[in-house]
Amino acid sequence: MAERTLLDVEDARARILAAAAAPTGESVALGVAALGRVLGEDVVAVHPVPAFDNSAMDGFAVRAPDLAGAAPGSPVRLRLVGESRAGAPANAPLGEGQAIAISTGAMMPEGADAVLRVEDSEIEDATVRALGGAQLGANVRRAGEDVLPGQTVLRAGTRLGPAELGVLASLGRSLIRCVRRPRVSVLVTGDELLGLHEAPRAGAVRDTSTLTISALACCGGAEVAWTGRAGDDAAATREAVERALDGVDIAVACGGVSVGMHDHVRPSLAALGAREEFWGLALKPGSPAWFGRRGQTLVFGLPGNPVSAMVTFVLLVGPALRAMLGRPPLPERREAILDEDYEKPAGRAHAVRCRLRADAEGLHATPTGPQGSHVLSSMLGAQALAMIPSESTGVRAGERVQIESLRGWSCA
Repeated sequence: MAERTLLDVEDARARILAAAAAPTGESVALGVAALGRVLGEDVVAVHPVPAFDNSAMDGFAVRAPDLAGAAPGSPVRLRLVGESRAGAPANAPLGEGQAIAISTGAMMPEGADAVLRVEDSEIEDATVRALGGAQLGANVRRAGEDVLPGQTVLRAGTRLGPAELGVLASLGRSLIRCVRRPRVSVLVTGDELLGLHEAPRAGAVRDTSTLTISALACCGGAEVAWTGRAGDDAAATREAVERALDGVDIAVACGGVSVGMHDHVRPSLAALGAREEFWGLALKPGSPAWFGRRGQTLVFGLPGNPVSAMVTFVLLVGPALRAMLGRPPLPERREAILDEDYEKPAGRAHAVRCRLRADAEGLHATPTGPQGSHVLSSMLGAQALAMIPSESTGVRAGERVQIESLRGWSCA
């Protein structure tokens, strides 16, 4: 068999992004279920927030000129004529020489232009004794102080977190236009795989990729529509692949994409009409990765080793997900100082799992430990991938490397 040409990661990403569908929108009810969704529209305020002048603290709504000269030794007396509570405004305007009790957040009465703090006052029967003055506007929150009408508050492409949901609620938005979440299926293959509740047997290992890849898809903003597992049987694999391709935007198969006699995923994809775009990356871990499409469905064949599957998902599937969600598809790469020697042969790029720290020299990257594609614990605490170029034969401690952040893939 002739040796196949391995594709550079950046070239692979370009091919994937050229095939990724443009984002489409849908209306979503504002609530916790919208957490993590991506806005499909610019949000422009129609009304001011707050909608009315209100008190910044408990005290008394007053006219600032009435308190001229007020001091502890020479208080100014004001007649208490009512109350403005949060949600229950005063029912009459404020006149000269009068005060209206007011709660934090309550609407300022007509005629009032300042709030006298409780701490600066005393009450005797129906009289407020002001022990200090108040400047015009003191302790008053103005209408529109947070958001003005016509202001663009959130941009399309923003991922909705707790603060974004709160701001949307403050604008009175019960429905929002979001980008439709890509539907993803996850298939893992291999006779050696055990489910969580299956009894151990000789030569078998636990299936971790169903969980890790599904979790990565969710963290990336997708909806996991189906997961399945198939043994190393041609007919069973074809049946599972057919199910994985049904009604999804992205189908991910882990394992069975190499050249072994028990690797049945690629033949199954070919038989089911999936067109191959590339097979084989100049990357460690992740060399056997496959990409193609059937109709509008993007299909990824990822390696079976658990770390290889996670790394290639981040590097290959991640950009497709972000593009479909209308977000910048490729994360910005930064430089970091590698804190340890790292040796490698030329020929393939290496994606090294690293922890990050910062000091006066800048950002530092430290490998998480052994980097074998089977060492899933190497992903624990990993904050970035240090991308060592294919032509490199190693990096010495203290040299700078390009890193790609894993921020956003932990859902934390």
